[in-house]
Amino acid sequence: MSEAVPAWSLPAAGVAGIALTNMWPEPPTREWAFGGSTGAGARVCILDSGVDASHPLVAPLDSAVAVELGDDGEISIVPDELGDVCGHGTACAGVVRSIAPDCSLHSVRVLGAGATGSGELILAGLRHAVEQGFDVINLSLSTTKKRFAETLHDLADGAYFRRTLLVAAAHNMPVESYPWRFSSVISVGSHEEDDPLVWYANPSPPVEFFARGVDVNVAWPGGGTMRCTGNSFAAPNVAALCALALAKHPELTAPQVKSLLYLTATNTQGA
Repeated sequence: MSEAVPAWSLPAAGVAGIALTNMWPEPPTREWAFGGSTGAGARVCILDSGVDASHPLVAPLDSAVAVELGDDGEISIVPDELGDVCGHGTACAGVVRSIAPDCSLHSVRVLGAGATGSGELILAGLRHAVEQGFDVINLSLSTTKKRFAETLHDLADGAYFRRTLLVAAAHNMPVESYPWRFSSVISVGSHEEDDPLVWYANPSPPVEFFARGVDVNVAWPGGGTMRCTGNSFAAPNVAALCALALAKHPELTAPQVKSLLYLTATNTQGA
């Protein structure tokens, strides 16, 4: 009789339980990955400044909560009655909706006026979003404060293993910030081309992908639009692609989706 296998290992009797039911084409194509998908069935969370739920380029919004700090210092998750307080979240939501029009959109407001916020609120909001089991969480924000990095890292790793994809914008300045630098997130910077279906895999991370993010026409609170530039608007472009892939192939894990984005990027063989 053989000894028990070590913790986290696979016993012989467990092999049948991990059989893969479908094989990727060689190489994976965009048609296989995204073809015919509208994002229907995928749940995307915008962790940001709130979302204007009535905007025609965004609606419908399926849920909206806010992270608030009380007078007693306690953090609470409450229904969001303000919507977008600065425009940033609506812009990101509109980018997602333009590419994955039938996805289920959700908002967690952690930023205030001027897209400012505290690390404590961001952490609480991200923890809540991960606990909700969203398929994709868009993080067009970051913090430069290293005291938050360890907890952010733990949350990012937890999401990764729960099949929740974190898509994070790189900082617009050449500074150390988080969580985009973590390998358990999909990190995104900008390129200058107009086509939302042009994205590039970066062979020299930490930024893993470049997507449209320069002079982008984005939704803005009040029903209008605005031309904006920043990695903030490139990240939801990639978040939407993740939603398309997961809507069509819900069995994909986080590392598989990241590999699929790489293999179908504009500068790789699978494009």
